[in-house]
Amino acid sequence: MYANLTYEQQQRIALEQLNQSNMTQGDPNNQSQNQKQIYTYQTDFSLYAINFSNKPNRDLRLALGSFIEDTQNKIEIIKLNEDKGDFETCSTFEHEYPPTKIMWIPDTAGSSADLMATSGEYLRIYEVGEDSKRVKLKSKLVNAKHSEYCAPLTSFDWNQKNMRIIGTSSIDTTCTIWDIEKEQVQTQLIAHDKAVYDICFAQDENMFASAGEDGSARHFDLRDLEHSTIIYESDNPSPLLRVAWNKQDPNYLATIMMDRREVIILDIRIPMLPVAQLSGHRGSVNSISWAPHSPCHICSAGDDSQALIWDLTKIPNQIEEPILAYAADGEVNMLQWSLSHNQWVAISFDNKIQILRV
Repeated sequence: MYANLTYEQQQRIALEQLNQSNMTQGDPNNQSQNQKQIYTYQTDFSLYAINFSNKPNRDLRLALGSFIEDTQNKIEIIKLNEDKGDFETCSTFEHEYPPTKIMWIPDTAGSSADLMATSGEYLRIYEVGEDSKRVKLKSKLVNAKHSEYCAPLTSFDWNQKNMRIIGTSSIDTTCTIWDIEKEQVQTQLIAHDKAVYDICFAQDENMFASAGEDGSARHFDLRDLEHSTIIYESDNPSPLLRVAWNKQDPNYLATIMMDRREVIILDIRIPMLPVAQLSGHRGSVNSISWAPHSPCHICSAGDDSQALIWDLTKIPNQIEEPILAYAADGEVNMLQWSLSHNQWVAISFDNKIQILRV
């Protein structure tokens, strides 16, 4: 979409797109063109993992994962019915242990089966029926040579360019790259000195980044796994909880630290030195998500019950405050910016999910 434009042109277009937003500062419930700005869905369980479906020309669907300290957890698939102004439950099924992440296949072209994956004690791949009511466990991927036990998975990411590939991160210091069609490990590497908390792929299908308990964010190339680049190390060191690659500009990453209020923006061309620190939260930041359609906008959410959207157009100048802010009714533990319906951001807190039209 932006391939033939300069970076400055990309920024200007993205800013114009975001300025057409229906959610306004100071009044997120503002009604515009008879479109509701916020939809809320309440579950019977505490929520953590959430994710939008990416299939084009389909109802806006989300998968929600319970956070119950037990072996009996749930995944629920819901869809938005804007005519009725509410969500409808499509299906609910059991999931052993709380899912650390849920993700639908990033198939924005609609060329593949409707798949969904979860991480926990295993990587599970599900096939979802046309009506979203039938969900079949397609595979349970275990990377353990001598037993069915494998170290718990903290997170994973689905390669957007090569959708056969999923990368997982684990508490055992490793990242594993899976070929989900062959149901085989493509490669596994020791990525950090301590537990790896997150992994994300770049636009280039061979590039991925990871973040972990050792306080570092690292950059890998699947074509040369003998080497990696440490692109950031926190002070103390403080564990890095999340890492997210810009969806439009492969030079930029974002990361967050445990129990810290800042979002750190990194340029992989200048390792170790953040190009920006976003400091608008009054509590710990828990989740970050880049805009899928813009190279210079990112959303963050945290313990201060806020979801903030930032405009990074002025980098390397200091970004003083967000351009949009939303106050939730509880501490926000997860957010997602929809890849195929990019006017929607979802946040979860307590036993509720809200989607915000931005």
